[in-house]
Amino acid sequence: MGKIFYVMGKSASGKDTIYKELVRRLPGLQTVRMYTTRPVRDGEQDGVEYYFTDRKFLEKCRRENRLIECRTYDTVYGPWSYFTVDDGQIDLGRGSYLMMGTLESYERLMEYYGREAMVPIYIHVEDGLRLGRALEREKRQKQPKYAEMCRRYLADEQDFCRENLERCGIGRQYENVVLEECIREITEEIRRLCE
Repeated sequence: MGKIFYVMGKSASGKDTIYKELVRRLPGLQTVRMYTTRPVRDGEQDGVEYYFTDRKFLEKCRRENRLIECRTYDTVYGPWSYFTVDDGQIDLGRGSYLMMGTLESYERLMEYYGREAMVPIYIHVEDGLRLGRALEREKRQKQPKYAEMCRRYLADEQDFCRENLERCGIGRQYENVVLEECIREITEEIRRLCE
């Protein structure tokens, strides 16, 4: 039976970069794309980071009982939803998968596929360093969204609190201070669990 290796962490923890590098280094793992109704950021492509869609598609999946999990955030630009659909991307009888998302989505997937199928990869960065990274990333956008950056930062403090991590059985954290060391540690752990 396959596993779902689930990369998560607070905003600007480096999870996107780490996820992309894990995809490159671990070609035996299949990937799963989540869906979102938020606008595409500079440098993103539909079907790479997410499937970018609209509320109409989200509601269709909900009506068809194909919605595994959904989170909607009331952003300063209106509601943005992120969601996972039972669309045939995951078949644990065929192999293992690499996914990325939030603690809340991890918990819903754990309820859907079972705790034994899920392997959390929680990326941690000290808050001051993380805030600096978030600010630098936002400055590079054509239209920086600083208010949304701050909202995400504060929301992450609640979402990834110790109680929530413990409830989901997440004890191990991968410190992303030196990116290459963090990626190497995660890669070795995934390879060990896939043996």
